[in-house]
Amino acid sequence: MELPTHILLSYGYLLLFLWVLIEQLGIPLPATPILIAAGALTVHGPFTMTAGFLSAVAACLVADMAWFYFGKRFGHHVLRLLCKLSMEPTICVRQTQNSFGRGRALTLMVAKFVPGLATLAPPVAGQNGMNVGFFLLFDGLGSFLWVGTLMVVGRLFGDAFHRDPHLLDWVGRFSGLLLILGVIGFFLFRIYRRQSELKKLAAARLEPAELKKLLDDGESVFIVDLRHPLELLPDPFTLPGAMHFSPDALAARVHEIPRDRDVVLYCTCPSEATAAKTAMTLHKLGIDRVRPLRGGYDEWKRLGFPLDAIPPVQPKVVTIT
Repeated sequence: MELPTHILLSYGYLLLFLWVLIEQLGIPLPATPILIAAGALTVHGPFTMTAGFLSAVAACLVADMAWFYFGKRFGHHVLRLLCKLSMEPTICVRQTQNSFGRGRALTLMVAKFVPGLATLAPPVAGQNGMNVGFFLLFDGLGSFLWVGTLMVVGRLFGDAFHRDPHLLDWVGRFSGLLLILGVIGFFLFRIYRRQSELKKLAAARLEPAELKKLLDDGESVFIVDLRHPLELLPDPFTLPGAMHFSPDALAARVHEIPRDRDVVLYCTCPSEATAAKTAMTLHKLGIDRVRPLRGGYDEWKRLGFPLDAIPPVQPKVVTIT
C-alpha cells in the first residue's frame, strides 16, 4: 500500500485541500503525513511546491474563517460544541483564552503546532471580538508556517529518496501501514488522556461528610442537582440549597456559574458518571473548582444528612437568578 503517496498521486491537490480542511474543522484526521508526502512528491514529481502549499493554506483559512465567524455569532455555544467533539482534555477553552491574554498574535501564529489549540483559537478569537483583518493576518502567517514547515520536511525526505531509490521503495511499501498505525495510535492516545482525566476527577470527589461540614460552617458552596426531573417525582427532596439543572443546561449557563467558590455536582448514577462527565466539561470551559459528590444523592440520604423538600409536581429546571 503506497499511502499516502498513492492517493496523492491519484487525486492530487483536491485531496490535499480536503484532507487539511477536514482536520482544521476539528475532525481528528491527522494531516501531517499528507503534507509531508506532498512535500516529498515535489522532488521530480507531479506535485509543485507552490500549488501544494497554496492548496493547504487555503484549506486552513477556509476552516479558520468558518470557526471565527461561528465564534463571533454564537459565542460559548460553539465552544461547548468543540468541547464535546474534543477528546483532548488538556487543551481547553480556559487555556486558549489565557494564551490570547498573553499575546493574541503569537497564539494565532503557533496554534497550528499545538494539538487542540488549532481548532479552538479561531472561535475564541471571534468570541473575543478580534478584528477580522488582524485575525486573517496572523492566522494566515501561522498557516504559512505550519504548512511550509511540514512540506519542507517532506521535500528533504524526498531529496533523500531521490538519491537512494531503494529507500523510496521501502518507504512506499510500508507507508500505508505506518499511516494506519499512526491514526490508530492517535485515537488510542487521546482516549487514554480522556480516561486519565476522568480518573483524576474521580480522585477529586468530595466526601458527603466533608460537604456537610462546609455547610455547617457556613461556607458558600454552589451545589447542583443533576438528576433527571422524573427522578424527583417519587423522591421530592434535594440537598440544602441545591439548584437543579440538566448537564446540558448547566453547560449552557457556564458564564453564570461562580468562580469564587466550590461547585459540587451530584447525581444518582453508578460511580457518579454523570457528575464526573459534567465536571470534565466544566473544567474545559474554565470552571476549576468543581467536584463530584462521592455516592451522590443516595449516599447523602443514606447517611441521614439534611434534605430540603421540593414540590413533588414541579420537575422543571430552576434557573439562576
